Amino acid sequence: MPGGNIFRHLCVFNAESCTARGTISICGPEFENEIVLFLENIMSATQIEIPLVVETKPVFRILTIISVCHLLNDMLASLLPSIYPMLKESFNLNFAQVGLITLTYQITASLLQPLIGLHTDKKPSPYSLPFGMGLTLAGLLLLSISKSFSMLLVASAVVGTGSSVFHPESSRVARMASGGQHGLAQSFFQLGGNTGLSLGPLLAAYIVIPRGQSSIAWFSLLALAGMVMLTNVSGWANHHRSDKKKFKAATGGPQFNLSKKRVVISISILMALLFSKFVYLASLTSYYTFYLMSKFHVSVQNAQIHLFVFLGAVAMGTIAGGPIGDRIGRKRVIWGSILGVLPFTLALPYANLLWTSILSVVIGLILASAFSVIVVYAQELVPGRVGMVSGLCFGFAFGAAGLGAALLGELADLTSVNFVYVVCSFLPAVGLLTAFLPDLESHKVLATTADVV
Repeated sequence: MPGGNIFRHLCVFNAESCTARGTISICGPEFENEIVLFLENIMSATQIEIPLVVETKPVFRILTIISVCHLLNDMLASLLPSIYPMLKESFNLNFAQVGLITLTYQITASLLQPLIGLHTDKKPSPYSLPFGMGLTLAGLLLLSISKSFSMLLVASAVVGTGSSVFHPESSRVARMASGGQHGLAQSFFQLGGNTGLSLGPLLAAYIVIPRGQSSIAWFSLLALAGMVMLTNVSGWANHHRSDKKKFKAATGGPQFNLSKKRVVISISILMALLFSKFVYLASLTSYYTFYLMSKFHVSVQNAQIHLFVFLGAVAMGTIAGGPIGDRIGRKRVIWGSILGVLPFTLALPYANLLWTSILSVVIGLILASAFSVIVVYAQELVPGRVGMVSGLCFGFAFGAAGLGAALLGELADLTSVNFVYVVCSFLPAVGLLTAFLPDLESHKVLATTADVV
């Protein structure tokens, strides 16, 4: 090349389109065309991951509001299992009927969530958030006036439908506000939900059980407050989506060199891990109070306090998993949180009351760190389908918990509540399937140098 000719190629990456534009000044048009063709060939064969971030930092105002609303949603929903002892006595229910109430709630939540998530992926519906909370409000009012077992099932179904509408879209909003720290945002979001789950038993112990079933209606005011806050969040999300660059950044992610078959197998393994986690959690949330009352002869209120302590540990464990997964890799966290809890679950059925309380806290802390990591891992496996994947994870989790609660209720009727915990103690062994999950860090595909301005 003659000395007077200079080759310059200025590449500026644009996260919206990943197309290479630039100024190329070379010795002649033929050579310039050859260079452009050469770059296009490289771009079609090679990809470089471009971090798609909406903000330089997480939008904690939105994350806080959506987490608080998650707290309200799950706290109100958790009132239902928290008053099972009262309902069992008032309506003369057996354990199988108690499990059927849980199944009704969990199935209505689980079946609709992936479908709603898929719909909102194609047609974003940010104002579905206050609508979902409105359904929860209606379900609480129905629950407060139910006079028959069939009405209890209807109320459970309405509350479950509210959750199915709320979770996929709220998980997407959390990702949109993540600033690229998806694990942190998902953990922050899950912290609200698990904190709400832990507060439900306290509200039941000190408000609902002493004052009766009708007192549930007062909690509809909290659902109304949630609707107001979610309307604000929906406005932010709607404005956020108006910027296509930011919307794609929030819903996209790195690409991975994995076949469709490998992705399907990986998603199936994640569902198996969620099954083991949530069936075990269902054994505690639905029957832990009965277990303590049967084995250690504690009062209903005392059992509710123990349930609160366990669910509080679950809430605390939630916040750790996501940020740790962002730093050391999600697969390592999944290994530790599912399989790592096995020694403690195996010991629980043989412990005295003190050690039962201690072990339940350890189990809650470790097991809870898995969910937010699994959700983000699944979102990265199927980029661009945040709503559908979130709905699948939340929906399958609810469905597994509901089915598990029903089956465990039948098992408790046939044997004993104590035997249920012996059987469930082996569930975390399913964590061995984590060995077959791909290490996503080693499968990242280099995105095209094509984002050149």
